[in-house]
Amino acid sequence: LDLRVEPGLWTEAEAHRPAIDAHFARRQAAIPQLWNGRVLVMRHFTLERDVLRGGFIETDFASFLWWRDHGWSPDFKVFNTFGLAALEGSDGGFVLGVMAPWTAAAGRIYFPGGTPDLSDVTPTGAVDLEASVRREMSEETGLTGADIARDAGWTLVEDGPRIALLRRLVAHEPAEVLAARIRAGLATQTDPELSAIHVVRAPADLLPEVTAFSAAYMLHRWAVAG
Repeated sequence: LDLRVEPGLWTEAEAHRPAIDAHFARRQAAIPQLWNGRVLVMRHFTLERDVLRGGFIETDFASFLWWRDHGWSPDFKVFNTFGLAALEGSDGGFVLGVMAPWTAAAGRIYFPGGTPDLSDVTPTGAVDLEASVRREMSEETGLTGADIARDAGWTLVEDGPRIALLRRLVAHEPAEVLAARIRAGLATQTDPELSAIHVVRAPADLLPEVTAFSAAYMLHRWAVAG
């Protein structure tokens, strides 16, 4: 990955600023925990010889949420590019989280991760999605690098204007053991980001709530495994 933050304004979103602000006010009234922080969206990218190069611009979460809730329109000329920790147990089972009701993606089933923000930018202006993935994994699940036996690199999945970068992280322990540990940790939190843990072992476990890019990744892994 060669990803950087660049100067620039999301002009296509700013043209809708009154509608964006009104939409966020409605969403925040329904979910008070929503916070209009700063996030990063990708303005352009190239993919050559397995190297993804791209430039991100900074925007507010309200603009991102409005774009998402209005169907990810390509007219806005950006991409939602993000990293995910594709957690895999030592037995091959995948470990995903169900987003809590108070989050903007309530009920959806994801691998740990999220849209990058300013905390993912290094002093040199690089967007460090590997660090982002590991931080999100720790925040959402309580797992750390010590729990990972093998880091098998990135897989890119395109889903319209969304570009998911999944980092295959194979743990020392089986999927159900990991899931039990994560559930125990969630039970001690007041407002955990995850409401439940979902283990996927076969296509039959791919519930409708599983995000398309997560499902595509797991189907790919099963195909590669033969």
